[in-house]
Amino acid sequence: MGIVDEYENRFFHPYLIILVGDAGVGTVNSIIVSLSIMVGEPTVDVEENLDAAGALLVTCFPSVGFVSSIVAHYLVDKLELELVGGIRHPDLAAVCLVQDGKPLPPIRFYSGEPICNMESCDKVVLIASEIQIPEKLSLHLATEIINWIKVSGVSSSIMIDSFAQGIDKGHSIFDDQEGIDSILGIGSTDGAHLVLNQIKVPLLKQGVVSGMTGVMMGECRRRRIDAMAILAETNGEVGQGVIPDARAAARIIGSMDVLLPAVQLDPEPLLEEAKRIESQIREMMAVHLNPPQDMVDSQTGMFG
Repeated sequence: MGIVDEYENRFFHPYLIILVGDAGVGTVNSIIVSLSIMVGEPTVDVEENLDAAGALLVTCFPSVGFVSSIVAHYLVDKLELELVGGIRHPDLAAVCLVQDGKPLPPIRFYSGEPICNMESCDKVVLIASEIQIPEKLSLHLATEIINWIKVSGVSSSIMIDSFAQGIDKGHSIFDDQEGIDSILGIGSTDGAHLVLNQIKVPLLKQGVVSGMTGVMMGECRRRRIDAMAILAETNGEVGQGVIPDARAAARIIGSMDVLLPAVQLDPEPLLEEAKRIESQIREMMAVHLNPPQDMVDSQTGMFG
């Protein structure tokens, strides 16, 4: 076996290229090893002057019925939050969203200083995305966000999500709540359970939560970080969850008014506002941003 063959057998890697000089196979005078840039961890890229110490972090990743997206757009508008950055990684969808003629990154950070009734909370940071996160990237992305939470001094986190009975590959919720008006919570710590009780969100007793919410909640408990998830049941029979559900989003928004008084609205105007944002999201989500139907049915489809 020649030296080149031995290198190929022992050290072959898709990111490793070995070039052999002209001295022949038996004797190698020079070997040039070229390593391509390995795909690194996701990068949180926010404005340097962002002060997130003591902030309430709200995360809104894709969910059934676009519930989290409607909530995110509502909070950005109502709390007058400003775009302050995003997250970058080569495996994220190669797209940007466009709103009012301006491009927006797939995963965005917003910040503002509305009134917050949670202890040690004097501002809000919101992470929003309409693009499904690849499953292989979920843990890496969750880890990077949690690292940022620790470094920046965020006081607590709320993850917005939704579920629908009978939709394949989504969350599996086993609870005695009936009808499509239920709203359930998960807390990573006893303190998070107290907050959920304060805002009158019953705890999910049993279930399996997938996607970014599931990964982040598990990691927050492991790292002893106060975090909670609020999930609203949506009517999954309508369009298999691909039609925006303003009513489910309104229930989540209503549950948050104790924590964020600035979001308080009467039920009907709140629903009308959610419907307006629902229409806005429909316009923003161009056809090419949605995966083909076979991807919707797969584990890495639009909703997870």
